[in-house]
Amino acid sequence: MGIEAMTLLMVAAGGALGGMSRLAVGNGVMKWLGTGFPWGTLVVNLSGAFLMGLLVGGLGLPDTDGPGHGWGLLAVGLLGGYTTVSSFSLQTFDLWQQARRLSSLVNVLVTLGGGLFALSVGWWLARGLA
Repeated sequence: MGIEAMTLLMVAAGGALGGMSRLAVGNGVMKWLGTGFPWGTLVVNLSGAFLMGLLVGGLGLPDTDGPGHGWGLLAVGLLGGYTTVSSFSLQTFDLWQQARRLSSLVNVLVTLGGGLFALSVGWWLARGLA
């Protein structure tokens, strides 16, 4: 069975909002903390993981019959468009190529470990409020 048109529209709308939000937050963080380290991408990915934790903690995972409109809008679209693995990967690679090995490794560890921690905190908070 194919994905219905309304779900596709919700994902597209969420993705547009998420992408614009990522640009705004990332640029704001870079202006504040500078461009010597990919702070903008780090803040976006950690905050996106936290928000996903809130979403999953509050709503649970989608059912097996499909994502539904709300999940498509918020998780797949908004948070999928907001967070970025591709920018994280490119910036980590760039740090490595610049022989900034420690910064590259810190970026990987903080993004992955911090993302899991942020998601867990969001989930825990949402479960506690529910």
